[in-house]
Amino acid sequence: MTPPNLDSAGLWLGRVERPGIGPCVVTLRDGQLVDITSKAGPTTRDVLERDDTSEYVRMVPGDDLGPLDADHQWLAPCDLQPVKAAGVTFAGSMVERVIEEQAAGDPVKAEAIRARIGTRIGNRLTNIVPGSEAAAEVKQALIEEGLWSQYLEVGIGPDAEIFSKAQVLSSVGFGASVGLHPISTWNNPEPEVVLAITSQGKIKGAAMGNDVNLRDVEGRSALLLSKAKDNNASCAVGPMIRVFDDSFTLDDIRRAELLLTVTGRDGFVLNGHSSMSMISRDPEELVNQTIGRHHQYPDGFMLFLGTLFAPTQDRDTPGRGFTHKPGDIVTIASDQLGTLTNTVRLSTECPEWTFSASHLMRNLAQRGLL
Repeated sequence: MTPPNLDSAGLWLGRVERPGIGPCVVTLRDGQLVDITSKAGPTTRDVLERDDTSEYVRMVPGDDLGPLDADHQWLAPCDLQPVKAAGVTFAGSMVERVIEEQAAGDPVKAEAIRARIGTRIGNRLTNIVPGSEAAAEVKQALIEEGLWSQYLEVGIGPDAEIFSKAQVLSSVGFGASVGLHPISTWNNPEPEVVLAITSQGKIKGAAMGNDVNLRDVEGRSALLLSKAKDNNASCAVGPMIRVFDDSFTLDDIRRAELLLTVTGRDGFVLNGHSSMSMISRDPEELVNQTIGRHHQYPDGFMLFLGTLFAPTQDRDTPGRGFTHKPGDIVTIASDQLGTLTNTVRLSTECPEWTFSASHLMRNLAQRGLL
């Protein structure tokens, strides 16, 4: 697999597994991966919680692990942080969520509904500010037309959808397999920006993520969201967190373009993209709706920001749209955030998640890092 393509001008923070040692905190300097694990920063959580995160990552001494293109075992760059996700944050993908619900997870019905109402809803929601007076008027109009949906409620209503995507330490990193629950027959990748946020709600950097989506399961009922979203290896984050500094800020995230390529063993290729400039809620608003007096995160958290991408391209049978097949290679790329590449398998065939917070604490203690 081609190694992750990382901007040499970036300030990077990530994790790799060192054989015989365990998870290590790393950065990238002059094309070389450097292990910066220490008592001052035994986890990426600890590094991000520092007031001097950028200076620390840039200057702290470390051990040279070789070039970026060496055979490293990449881990998700988050460790003790819970992984949260914001859903239905783009009008374009919101229409697809409405269609999924109306079709009850049936891709054939979805095609008919898409032809009937997709364009009309999309046009009416263009440039609507969630929670605004104009949004309330659109909501009322849609109710009268029989097109109101729970997805439209969180898409243009005052409250964002924020859900738990993955358990602490369960996310996979660059090069790993991503898992599909075997009950699903209609699913797709979701290329997203993932913010790294401290316990005080400060956004310290960003990575890319694949919020693997089971369209049929969630489409049957919103109450199946956890079953659709949180499964073995269903969350990929990486390749590393790009830490904010003078050359990379939240404004760069607001303008970010993510490109997606899915390449199947059957020769099928799907190309897609997600433009952060099209997001309906600002990233800072989503962070503020997640953390505050109403909810604390003592170890900080990672936050998926949602995606514009919702594939409708047929893969096999006309009218049935796109769905994954085992062996698909998914690559999400961004000029400023690098490349995140994973291989699709069933969640029951991916390596089991067996390394939790208790295992990490024991490992760090044995290494004299606590």
